[in-house]
Amino acid sequence: MTEKQYGGNTGRGTGGKSIKNIKTINNSKQIRAKNEQKKFEHNEANLNTNKEKIIQAGKIASQVRKFAKAIIKKDVSLLEIAEKIENKIRELGGKPAFPTNLSTNEIAAHCTPSYNDESKASGLLKIDFGIHVDGHIADTAFSIDLENSELNSKLIRAVEESLNSAKNTIKNNVLTSEIGKAIQRAIESNGFSPIINLSGHEIGEYNLHAGLTIPNIDDKNKNAIKKGLYAIEPFSTNGSGKVRDGKPSGIYMLTNTKAPRSQTAREILEYIFKEYQTLPFCSRWLIKKFGVKVIFGLKELEQNGNLHQYAQLIEAGNGVVAQAEHTFLVEENEAIVTTE
Repeated sequence: MTEKQYGGNTGRGTGGKSIKNIKTINNSKQIRAKNEQKKFEHNEANLNTNKEKIIQAGKIASQVRKFAKAIIKKDVSLLEIAEKIENKIRELGGKPAFPTNLSTNEIAAHCTPSYNDESKASGLLKIDFGIHVDGHIADTAFSIDLENSELNSKLIRAVEESLNSAKNTIKNNVLTSEIGKAIQRAIESNGFSPIINLSGHEIGEYNLHAGLTIPNIDDKNKNAIKKGLYAIEPFSTNGSGKVRDGKPSGIYMLTNTKAPRSQTAREILEYIFKEYQTLPFCSRWLIKKFGVKVIFGLKELEQNGNLHQYAQLIEAGNGVVAQAEHTFLVEENEAIVTTE
């Protein structure tokens, strides 16, 4: 699940910040997240301890990629696709790290079906999903052309080539701008533009966007990749090369646990805190637990400052967008693609 940069309401300034005010919900009972927005420590001992679960999450992601490609056809319900992907993740022993994003044409990211969604698969469809095993995350995405379109096929080829170029560039101590340069060159050499205000990201335990960002252009930044876990996700477009905020997505992230007024909202908040911790979730999931009353509870929680709701991300020039993504475990002498 991508990270928006350079302003707006969907980047690190809101959705990526640590939970504040972790205090009381119901009778002053302290509730603690298992690993509250914990930054991944870049040391060999920590990586070795968690490597098995990181690799397991990546293997599940790889299997789910193959499964998703087999079930996605033109005019299949997007809700059906999302539910099948998320159920497959659970069947294989993982949990969704965020709601399955199914974004069409000019919608670059942050689009997941609602509980009563009747939309059908069409156009250039981007499938972005994540898996976690005890908070250890694999994040991956791919694009499918459902229209037999030459433009769509070229956009997909460009973004896949750019991800492959990034794969050949990432290693311990390489500058993030060098990865961005490799992505930018590959996309531009195909006649398209990278989306400059979307980026890849470092991944921590129960934390999709931790620490470094990995640009999709040469931003001249001198930050260096260290040992750790990273998602690289380029986007190619025939549009302006930037995204803007669109309508609310129904995807949320917990930002603090300040007690809301109503009992219903408190119950929903406790469940969110226990079940998702700092990972994104969606109203569709909560309706299965609480019914449609959850819609009013989520509105109260949002107004109370407990939740950040992501906006859909729309290509600013209404260009068509393709996406590709893999997760990389960077070690001393190699970078392992966990999600291939």
